[in-house]
Amino acid sequence: MDFLLYLPIGLAGIGLLFLLWRTRWILAQPTGDDRMQAISSYIARGALAFLKAEWRVLAVFAVIVAGLLTYSGTLSGRSGELRSHPLIGAAFLVGAFTSALAGYIGMRIATRSNVRTTEAARSSLARAFAIAFHGGSVMGIGVGSLAVLGMGGLFVLFYWLFAGGNPLSPEVQRVIEVITGFSLGAESIALFARVGGGIYTKAADVGADLVGKIEAGIPEDDPRNPAVIADNVGDNVGDIAGMGADLFGSYVATILATMVLGGEMTQSAGGLGPVLLPLSLAGTGLFFSIVATFFVRVREGAGPQQVQNALNIGNWGAVILTVIASYGLVEGLLPKGASLRGQTVLPTSVFGAIAIGLLVGALMSWVTEYYTGMGKRPVRSIVQRSLTGHATNILGGLAVGMESTALPALIMVGGILGAYTLAGLYGVAIAATGMMSTTAMQLTIDAFGPIADNAGGIAEMSGLPEEVRGRTDVLDAVGNTTAAMGKGFAIASAALTALALFAAYVGVAHIQSIDIYKAPVLGGLLLGSMVPFLFSSLAISAVGRAAMDMVKEVRRQFREIAGLMEGKAEPQYERCVEISTQAALREMILPGALALIIPAIVGLTLGAEVLGGYMAGVTMTGVLLGLFQSNAGGAWDNAKKSFEKGVEIDGQTYYKKSEPHKAAVTGDTVGDPLKDTSGPSMNILVKLTGIVALVLAPYLAA
Repeated sequence: MDFLLYLPIGLAGIGLLFLLWRTRWILAQPTGDDRMQAISSYIARGALAFLKAEWRVLAVFAVIVAGLLTYSGTLSGRSGELRSHPLIGAAFLVGAFTSALAGYIGMRIATRSNVRTTEAARSSLARAFAIAFHGGSVMGIGVGSLAVLGMGGLFVLFYWLFAGGNPLSPEVQRVIEVITGFSLGAESIALFARVGGGIYTKAADVGADLVGKIEAGIPEDDPRNPAVIADNVGDNVGDIAGMGADLFGSYVATILATMVLGGEMTQSAGGLGPVLLPLSLAGTGLFFSIVATFFVRVREGAGPQQVQNALNIGNWGAVILTVIASYGLVEGLLPKGASLRGQTVLPTSVFGAIAIGLLVGALMSWVTEYYTGMGKRPVRSIVQRSLTGHATNILGGLAVGMESTALPALIMVGGILGAYTLAGLYGVAIAATGMMSTTAMQLTIDAFGPIADNAGGIAEMSGLPEEVRGRTDVLDAVGNTTAAMGKGFAIASAALTALALFAAYVGVAHIQSIDIYKAPVLGGLLLGSMVPFLFSSLAISAVGRAAMDMVKEVRRQFREIAGLMEGKAEPQYERCVEISTQAALREMILPGALALIIPAIVGLTLGAEVLGGYMAGVTMTGVLLGLFQSNAGGAWDNAKKSFEKGVEIDGQTYYKKSEPHKAAVTGDTVGDPLKDTSGPSMNILVKLTGIVALVLAPYLAA
């Protein structure tokens, strides 16, 4: 058992070594001419400037919350027992710092991979793909390694500090309770990073599209557009740093929820096996995600579908290898006599639940690819409706987004019921952990997209030959789908994780049931159902206000800078970067505060059972609203891109600047804040609500 106690830390160490090796390989690739390097430098400086400004705000928040948690660790629950410890504040700071570090690592390497991808695309699609993919792998493996190292390291430290190395000590539960602070820190930073990054990128994107494409009639990523650098910066702070922090928080929350339930099983299991299993499974998934990166490659001249197939091979490779290895982990860690809340948990049943979780994750990626992929029926339907104008394009996208919630809901329901039937609540939790165990590969595939997008932008701004942009466009088209797949994966994980957190909360708060027949509980359910809609409204409104500032600035520069449209003058890129940064920092505060404060108020004023109803409401509407927004936005985006290569409808081919293309640009503009700001934030909102409730649970226990 001592070996398995340190196994996750060792696997995380392997991940960090892989990260360093891949980083050195990427930095050794050529960076192109002076113009390309200058543009890449603009993007890197803008991204770093935003992160530094964001960190200054979040550092104040983190210190205040850590102080409150430290104080709360000295208080007793309603039962009079001291259920936490002042070190929960330190765990919060470690979680917040590690989450921010994961996003920073990914962003730094992404802003160095983009120009190298562009340079490789001058001669080879396969080489450009390899650099973009391996740049994404630094993000993915970095997030997985830091999450496993942080959780595993803190558990080992507190296990020896509190429990003295005794696996049957009742202090094991206190160890897990203190680690809850780590997860709260990670999810809190993830929420602000996701919302702030999403506002930043969409303010720039919407401003660049509305004025540049529609009003001025210039191509995407045209260097004459003042917002083009801010747009490319946004890809990094939103889809790299923001997404990295997002999935870091998801990863940690899932492991934590399973550890809490495993802690209840330690006595019946005769040891730490149920607690160590989620950590070991996460480490194993990380290791096989590294192995699966070597399966991914494309041939020269490949099209979007061949590139997508190569990424799918990596994804399925990681899933299959992790399933096989998990059997040995389960057999080694779980004895046959383990039980949770009166239900026996058999090793073979737990293995089945893990397989179900991995299958749910893979199926969610497949469904998202179907609803957002170019050439698929949903995107083609939006393309078709663009022929009759802007309004029908919008209606088509809304219909696709709403329809796209049905299959995922059925898959998640099937997964939850299957895992529960096999191994009860622990089965549902370990299924969520199984699903998240290949997060490193999922995030690798997701981060590939923004790198490819940046590479195409650099090619356009550098005036490289058309065939170079053609190669980067192949990668970028796939990147739109992979980004949507990553968001779908994250939202699906939220549903399973929320149920695991719910089960953990009920146990820690000593609640026997949550009765919606009671008026206060029903009120909590309704209040929780409302919050995702209010949160989405705040996020979308924030993008709208920031985009208005950006539109005014871009129009001003086109109007006042002589020779700009003729390409004889340089735009004031820095001014647009500054506008996006200020808007993001200003607008992220209210949605973030809403997600943290409301569940605390509900729990402390109305009690544990009402807070349980609130959690259920947030989960149900948050998951479905997140799926709807992310898939609708992704489908709108690829409908627009369908016109950029030329699309045949009813015997006629339509290209850029045609009336249907203009309608598709409008749809994409509407979808942008849905898929990149409010939609992806839903999964964090759901899990953060559960984590806040879990932190409060000891003080609400009867």
